[in-house]
Amino acid sequence: MQLTAENVTSAEATHQGVRVGVVDDHESVRLGLKAAFIDAGFDFILAAASVGEFVSNLDGRECDVVVLDLSLGDGSTVTENVKSIQASGCAVLVHSIADRVALVREALAAGAAGVIPKSSATKTVLSAAATVARGEVLNNLEWASAIDADRDFSKAQLGRREREILHLYASGLPLKLAAEKLGIGYATAREYLDRIRLKYIEVGRPAPTKVDLLRRAVEDGILPGLDPDGGDDD
Repeated sequence: MQLTAENVTSAEATHQGVRVGVVDDHESVRLGLKAAFIDAGFDFILAAASVGEFVSNLDGRECDVVVLDLSLGDGSTVTENVKSIQASGCAVLVHSIADRVALVREALAAGAAGVIPKSSATKTVLSAAATVARGEVLNNLEWASAIDADRDFSKAQLGRREREILHLYASGLPLKLAAEKLGIGYATAREYLDRIRLKYIEVGRPAPTKVDLLRRAVEDGILPGLDPDGGDDD
């Protein structure tokens, strides 16, 4: 039977048409969230124990947001899971226990739109999923405070020359031209770039692509201008 304004609650009407999925390796969590989403009027698409299972069973269906368990038991990484879900056209809301700040950093660095603690009330999870489905980034003060308190997230420890390379390369210059502008060889510039990526991995903020490096440069204040306070590491 088609739902109408007369036979749904206002909350259900608000969530109608919001397409949601769940990836969690605990069956009880999958079943509980599925029931809650359906009861609230969401269009529930799929529940799966792994990202691979979720993607393979979408069968061409579209999904607005996936509630993703931060740490699955199949050996997959947070970055792999977030990127795979995004590649299927879904936004990612990470569902996590509250003591895994390093993994939360990694999830947000990979592009997750937000993180909701598993201790949250069900209505809070539903509201967060609806927010992310609208294309908004979840402003979660609990996790923002945890990340702000983690100094590794605030800024990777890049030397002056590394920041210069990152500034030029992330701004759009090919690495060869960035090297020429700084008066160094291409091989030296490549070494700096490799070192930059390694440092971001070490603080849980991987940057495998040029777009990722641009994002890190903005996050760390390297773009639009260089931080003048760093020392030269040449």
